[in-house]
Amino acid sequence: MGMSVTISAATAQDVEQIFRLQYLCFQREAELYDNYRIDPLVQSLESLRAEVADDLVFVARLGDEVVGSVRGFTDPDGTGLIGKLCVHPRLQGHGLGARLLLSAESALSAERAATRFRLHSGHRSEGNLRLYRRAGYAQVGAVTGADGVRMVLLEKDAADRDYVASA
Repeated sequence: MGMSVTISAATAQDVEQIFRLQYLCFQREAELYDNYRIDPLVQSLESLRAEVADDLVFVARLGDEVVGSVRGFTDPDGTGLIGKLCVHPRLQGHGLGARLLLSAESALSAERAATRFRLHSGHRSEGNLRLYRRAGYAQVGAVTGADGVRMVLLEKDAADRDYVASA
């Protein structure tokens, strides 16, 4: 009998596993853009440690192993910003990314009073964009990141969360 994946708030003890997972997961993105200087690959361990301490960070666990992660915080206008969603390559395609995204949205609404959610994804990242659109996000713009990658900006109202979660 297999183990089930659980989602919980990240702790300081998870930082190194999140760091390694993030590096593994974003290799595919780096290859897609032929750019190995994208933010998730150059983030320092100390910067990640600060995010876990200050932001809402969730992990997916399979036993003691961290196999997924997502982060979120709210900006001054009440927008919940969600980022660095990643799932171990061997577990992708089983709904874990959607569960992590829902966990971030729920916490941002309940704990940080987010009125809308915003995230971004590389313009060539079709799998990611498909996930976000299925979750109710719509494109609201595009920007070029500091690393030179063109990013699609997506948003949805927090009020839409319950409908999408039950669909």
